[in-house]
Amino acid sequence: MQPTATVLVYSDDSNTREQVRLATGRRPAPDVPVVEFVECATPSAVVKELDKGGIDVCVLDGEAVPMGGMGVCRQIKDEVFNCPPVLLLIGRPQDAWLATWSRAEAAVTLPVEPVEFAQALASLLRTKRLQSA
Repeated sequence: MQPTATVLVYSDDSNTREQVRLATGRRPAPDVPVVEFVECATPSAVVKELDKGGIDVCVLDGEAVPMGGMGVCRQIKDEVFNCPPVLLLIGRPQDAWLATWSRAEAAVTLPVEPVEFAQALASLLRTKRLQSA
């Protein structure tokens, strides 16, 4: 059985969640595990899933409503023990400083550009794997 990585995707927009799934495919790079997704449409669902454990990377939509991914990121970094790395989806490149404020490990702009997204996600999965070893 192949190792898997669990990626939590938070967005109130099902199209954004679909963009993330399509950009990732089965795995974002040959040297990282096959990805399984946990999709969340509300901030409370994100916290609930993180409390269960087993999430390797979070992908949070900075443009989500009613609470954007930047606020969710800041909250989970403060409240979740051993919070997984976060890839933030931001509306404009100029918002990168907000991603830093939120303590996200990486950020890419919306709409999701598949190559850029897959590279960023694969990098976080590699980092997570090294931390777990």
